[in-house]
Amino acid sequence: MKIYTKTGDDGNTGLQGDLRISKSHERIFAYGAVDEANASLGVILSQKLDSDISEVLQKIQNELFILGSDLSNPNLSDLRNRVTKEMIENLEIFIDKFEIELEPLMNFILPGGIFSASLLHQSRTIIRRAETLAVKLSEKDEINQNCIIYLNRLSDLFFVMSRVINKRNGSKDILWKGN
Repeated sequence: MKIYTKTGDDGNTGLQGDLRISKSHERIFAYGAVDEANASLGVILSQKLDSDISEVLQKIQNELFILGSDLSNPNLSDLRNRVTKEMIENLEIFIDKFEIELEPLMNFILPGGIFSASLLHQSRTIIRRAETLAVKLSEKDEINQNCIIYLNRLSDLFFVMSRVINKRNGSKDILWKGN
């Protein structure tokens, strides 16, 4: 099978169920941002990471694929490849597990620290954009609301994991020096 099909040359793309929509549709932006986030995790995973961090990120990469598939399928009665409450609960378990290692936040912190933590902060912002785009899509089309909740929890997890990576590598949180 060839990688190019020429079916998108007219500015439209295919969805599950043989539906075609414009490449500028909110649905495409939403799952495109999820794909971008997934690619950013590939960059992070090319770095030297503790095994527990690496395992979580690899699991999330697979789940982001499910999330993208979910957003690309407007037929909500088709239950294949859907984000579940269990996936969200697992993110909350990871957040709780990693947060134990951290001091409570007393100030806003700035993204940064060591390279892998900084990259994870960047991925967090991509996830926030994906969440915003999923919300925008949900205002026009019905979607699985678990997608929005998952993205919200995932950005929280990435924030916590960034702090953990920094702490484990001796890099302190960079505190915001507001007015």
